Amino acid sequence: MKFSTIGTSWITEMFIEAAHQIGKVKLYSVYSRKQEAAARFAEKTGAEKWHTDLEELLKDSIDFVYVASPNILHYEHALACIRQGKHVFCEKPLAYTRKQVAILMDEAVKNNVFIFEGYRHLYSPNYEILKRNLNQVGEIRSVLLQYIQYSSRYDAFKAGDEPNVFSKAFAGGALMDLGVYPLSMAIDLFGSPADIDYFPVKLRNGIDGSGTLVLSYTDFHITIMCSKIAQGTIPSEIHGEEGTLTMDHIAPIKQIGLTTRSSQEIEQLAGSQLDLDMVYELTAFINMVETNDTEQFIQMMERSNKVAKWSEIARKKSGILFPSEEN
Repeated sequence: MKFSTIGTSWITEMFIEAAHQIGKVKLYSVYSRKQEAAARFAEKTGAEKWHTDLEELLKDSIDFVYVASPNILHYEHALACIRQGKHVFCEKPLAYTRKQVAILMDEAVKNNVFIFEGYRHLYSPNYEILKRNLNQVGEIRSVLLQYIQYSSRYDAFKAGDEPNVFSKAFAGGALMDLGVYPLSMAIDLFGSPADIDYFPVKLRNGIDGSGTLVLSYTDFHITIMCSKIAQGTIPSEIHGEEGTLTMDHIAPIKQIGLTTRSSQEIEQLAGSQLDLDMVYELTAFINMVETNDTEQFIQMMERSNKVAKWSEIARKKSGILFPSEEN
């Protein structure tokens, strides 16, 4: 399969490298609004063509488009690709409202294509190991998930700039950029909560530099800490009546420890996996397209819809509104 890319950041380079490692898909063309950036990125990545007009890119003979533009543009770009009959692999978040996600799914079905949200951590071998061992801790009583990572753009923000990842105009902030990783994991493992609350630390422009999510379930709560203005060192934990599972990180998971009440020794469960974990999610996407796996598509989009729903509720309850929501 041949593909094109929208976006010229480091994450797009990682995706192209993952495609090279898999070998079943080939980069054909790239898109950027700026001619110099498009031409430079095409030369760097070996793309055959470059575009500054999205409509022209969608005329290319390609099978799918990788969307890694700023968060606020994901919905617009994905929708344009779908309506031209192209499969879409979109970086998270797929959209910032559940209505947008529902429209994308409906349009994908109507145009007989698939859309895939890039939650790389949910397709890794170690995540599968985590899920297989969840029953060993017994009845779940509490969960703590964290993604606390000092942003390379925060110093620029402190100096007076407003990078996209710290801008409400671009649907940035800690929740949408990092918090959706543990939120998607929580929903994938435990389903939708009964309620959600978000306690953000807002920066000068009202964006959340960090925050704490609390997901309420019938018999337990999940606490999610996310931050782009500090660096975390503590593991994430799932606490059950019979034991505890620990993870060194959410994306990627490199270490998993199991401690049970019957044995205080930590059993290491994680296996080896590729450093470039995007290979696993891209492989899942390729398999879905090649086998026309509509069941997998529906399951994935149901999860995407739930993540969009609960992140939207959390944002709005805490007063964080994006463009078109403030009117």
